[in-house]
Amino acid sequence: MVPPNEAGVFCYRLDLAYEGTDFHGFARQPSVRTVQGEVEKALSLLLQEDVRTTCAGRTDAGVHAHRQVVSMALPRPVGDEAALIRSLNRRLPPDISVHRVSRKDEGWSARFSARWRSYRYFVDTHSVGNPLTRRQVWQVGFPLDMEAMNAAAGHLVGTHDFASFCRAAEGRSTIREVHHACWTTMEPDSLRFDIRASAFCHQMVRSLVGWCVEVGRGRRRAVETPDVLAARSRQAAGPVAPPHGLILWEVGY
Repeated sequence: MVPPNEAGVFCYRLDLAYEGTDFHGFARQPSVRTVQGEVEKALSLLLQEDVRTTCAGRTDAGVHAHRQVVSMALPRPVGDEAALIRSLNRRLPPDISVHRVSRKDEGWSARFSARWRSYRYFVDTHSVGNPLTRRQVWQVGFPLDMEAMNAAAGHLVGTHDFASFCRAAEGRSTIREVHHACWTTMEPDSLRFDIRASAFCHQMVRSLVGWCVEVGRGRRRAVETPDVLAARSRQAAGPVAPPHGLILWEVGY
């Protein structure tokens, strides 16, 4: 058990999953439905506090999460954590669920304490789309060269400036360290892209998927990837994959 601290601040970790189709992203925004807005509203009602949270990764509109992590600091302990999970899941809408609530040391942050984040992106290459997976899979509808896509993905591993693959924010670094990136065939027409990095820039994963799909279609070549990275220009990389195929999969601490 984490002992109380002198400042009287009690830090907690919450693990969430959500289906992002009907949200305007994770981050709280006025007048629109967001994951953070729904979670903070439920927490504030249950705990009778104005609760504010910090997340490990701010997902865009339409992006899902298998295991998003958020942190919150409270002036008093929540009591029975299992009971809080049950109460939250009764209060939250059906496209969000809480799987874990746990005490952490003072100063622990879902964002700044994280060592890495991983994402998965799902692609269907069948010529006829599957209506059952249309909200979580990019149905491209044409065959892709997996060998070429993995060759492109191999160039992404390591520390690079990903400005060509980011929607850059003013004054923020676009240098990131990618630990792992690869494509896997799950079924004959079903592909999955896995990527893990210390952190990601805005739209970075979707941009990388878009680039790999262009390579897989034969429109670009895998050997061009280092040149695209070196260009540090968004125009060099081509289209961005749609959000609905992307899932924040796991966060490591």
